[in-house]
Amino acid sequence: MSSIQIFVSFDGDHDVDLRDQLVAESARPGSRFQFTDSSRGEALTGAWTASARSRIRAVDEVLVVCGEYTDASPRMAAELRIIHEEGKPYLLLWGRRERMCTKPEGAKSTDVMYSWTREILERQMNETLRISKPPVVPESCKRSKS
Repeated sequence: MSSIQIFVSFDGDHDVDLRDQLVAESARPGSRFQFTDSSRGEALTGAWTASARSRIRAVDEVLVVCGEYTDASPRMAAELRIIHEEGKPYLLLWGRRERMCTKPEGAKSTDVMYSWTREILERQMNETLRISKPPVVPESCKRSKS
């Protein structure tokens, strides 16, 4: 099975350590995901939006690392908007076990924040990616067009 290419959306003002933990985790032997790119602390301009869109478009899935101040991060809200527009599968991770974490602005009320363990992360990433792909119907199961 090939690695899942991920983009990590995180609050650059408060949660760089969480992004670094994910990068380290993706480098461990046996990891099924590969860190490809992440949020950048640039000004939110048209050029930033185009760059973020291109980088998000290039991955299989997005991990949104939620911390205490995620709901106040304009960058994360902009990235989530792009994720929705591009139709990319994403997963919200509860970044700090001992703290109350918040969802980014624009998250759906049905979005779940998952606990962050390696097992849960990999299982949920695989499931999120599977659900996002259209089902493949074998030719032998399709109706003939006669």
